[in-house]
Amino acid sequence: MLVIAGIAILILTVILLIKRQDTRTVLLFSGLLMCLLAADPMAAMNSFAQKMVSEGLIQAILSAIGFATVMKFTGCDRHLVRLLSVPLRRVGLLLIPGTILLTTFVQLALPSAAGAAAAAGITMIPLQLAAGIHPVMAGAAVLAGTFGASLLNPGSPHMALVAKIVGGDVMTIIGSRAMTVVWLGLLIMVGMTLTALLRREHRGYHSTLESEMQADHQPINLLAALMPLLPVTLLMLGAFGGVGWLKMGVPQAVMWGILATLLVTRTHPGKAIPAFFDGMGKAYSDVFGIIICAGVFVAGLSAIGLIDAAKTLLIDYPQAARFGGTVGPFLMAIVIGSGDAAAYAFNEAITPHAAAFGMDGTNLGTAAAFASYLGRTASPLSAAAIVVAGMVGVSPLDLVKRTAPVMLVGLLLLIVLI
Repeated sequence: MLVIAGIAILILTVILLIKRQDTRTVLLFSGLLMCLLAADPMAAMNSFAQKMVSEGLIQAILSAIGFATVMKFTGCDRHLVRLLSVPLRRVGLLLIPGTILLTTFVQLALPSAAGAAAAAGITMIPLQLAAGIHPVMAGAAVLAGTFGASLLNPGSPHMALVAKIVGGDVMTIIGSRAMTVVWLGLLIMVGMTLTALLRREHRGYHSTLESEMQADHQPINLLAALMPLLPVTLLMLGAFGGVGWLKMGVPQAVMWGILATLLVTRTHPGKAIPAFFDGMGKAYSDVFGIIICAGVFVAGLSAIGLIDAAKTLLIDYPQAARFGGTVGPFLMAIVIGSGDAAAYAFNEAITPHAAAFGMDGTNLGTAAAFASYLGRTASPLSAAAIVVAGMVGVSPLDLVKRTAPVMLVGLLLLIVLI
């Protein structure tokens, strides 16, 4: 009986999220309600308290997003995008895969999908329009570039969570998934280019924005353009480059990046440092708030018996875990518009029990994360889709009509790869 009630609450949760109710509020009260029905309200309260101080996740998430705020405040993110966009000018159809590649690269440095889409879209959307690419296709190319490269960022909370669950090293896990991003990226670039050709949206659009692009050609500060990449570079060199003295955590790398940015941009520390902490506070509210509330939701699923029922199903049918670990998060992310919430919920609830149904925890956890991000890129409810749609003046649904089929093929490739 409790399991049936849990399923009903789960369905109601999905409906509320589709209706764009606040993700944190819905997850928090859904989890609390399930715990109350299971006569274990303290399970929700204890989960809430524990998630508030998840040390490893707090350090990575807050410092990384605080750094991204400083990059936006100093304009370094725009210098990076403009630097990378210059070689892509006037290449016609190749602008579509070029835009996807650039957005992917930017998202590696700026983990927020909406932030990366906005940063890349500022330059790449007008550039595509000037080249004759239809606005909806120009926006879809930017959106497609947010498919999940940020999972290779050492500040990724998902890889940190998987590492915590399996007791592994986050940099080792990230390194093992680099080729997954490469193959998915190649497939998405080809798929979106073919989509443009089939829809005949790769040329013929007459834009009035080319003169605006030319008027915006301010000198690019090369050093400023490199600043968003500095923390990632330091972490990669320390982990894989054999430079032992550079081995450090995300917060340390971020602080070096901020210090270098202050010197390069000559920004007053009294303005940049408050921006950094403002970004950290917003990260705790917007990102870590979802993690906390997703933890309460998972506690509710556990208390009411749904997790045990799912585990029993996967143990009885272990072949289902491989597909459930990708298709499930993919569909959830499409429905709720949040790859983060889908990945957190699955990895908190299912991945710790991977060994029980014959799967490697690293494979299952990372597959769920990638699938969630692919699903988010196919969702008209995602923040990135809404941001890009606003930039090109179309409906988010129009964008995902172009990205969703390609992301579905990407999901099939992910199942094969992982």
